Amino acid sequence: MGKVTVVGSGVMGKGIAYAFAISGYEVHVQDISLENLRKAKEDIDALLDSSLEKGYLESNAYESAKKNLVFEPDLKKAAEGAELVVEAVIERMDVKIDVFKQLDEICPPETVLATNTSTMSPTEIGAQTSRPDKVIAMHFFNPVHKMKLIEVIRGLETSDTTVNFVHETAARINKTTVEVNEFPGFVTSRMNCLIGNEAMYLLMEGVASAKDIDKAMKLGLNHPMGPLELADLVGLDTRLRNMEYLHATLGEKYRPCPLLVKYVKAGRLGRKSGRGFYEYN
Repeated sequence: MGKVTVVGSGVMGKGIAYAFAISGYEVHVQDISLENLRKAKEDIDALLDSSLEKGYLESNAYESAKKNLVFEPDLKKAAEGAELVVEAVIERMDVKIDVFKQLDEICPPETVLATNTSTMSPTEIGAQTSRPDKVIAMHFFNPVHKMKLIEVIRGLETSDTTVNFVHETAARINKTTVEVNEFPGFVTSRMNCLIGNEAMYLLMEGVASAKDIDKAMKLGLNHPMGPLELADLVGLDTRLRNMEYLHATLGEKYRPCPLLVKYVKAGRLGRKSGRGFYEYN
């Protein structure tokens, strides 16, 4: 299979790189931080080792993935010749646009440029490039190695050829797709942010404990993970940025809960900081 570049080696970037690597793609992971790249390699190696030990991966897929992963701080080296680039940087439009402008200059004209945004506009991002027909959103879900879905969001100028390519590529990495016409928050983030925000209000108002709110959603509504657990996993700073964007674009019902704002100000960002709605060792 071809070369895929993942820009950003955070939680989502690592998961996306793993999914492509175990499916036979040559995967170049790019990050401007050498420390982030070192940590990404360490975490992906640990996941590969665990998947092999538990029988989720066969030895040939394991060995292939190890060989196919390249960790590179230079964007030009990482993205040259890629058939697909997936951007997984911070959820800020200015940062994403800057990355796409660089990719547009580096990559050949046939390269598809995808953003892993959970809320933002592929139309706006694509308009900053010379190839808006090749720009699309591929919204993966966390943890990527467990979650089957990719939301495929076409921008105003995204071509049918690009959309079909992304559907076919998702199938090759054993993912299921849903196609969404662009609107802020798409399908899943609009619903998920509302549920999570309401759970935070329930906690702030003393209606129930975090543990019991999550337990009620899991056992009463069959959610695999409670909304507060999920927010901790995603990162409360990331969730706050999502809520602020949706509040600005969709209105008052997406105003972030004051408790979320307070936790982010206090540095309680969830799993990655060791404390959010729960504490983590």
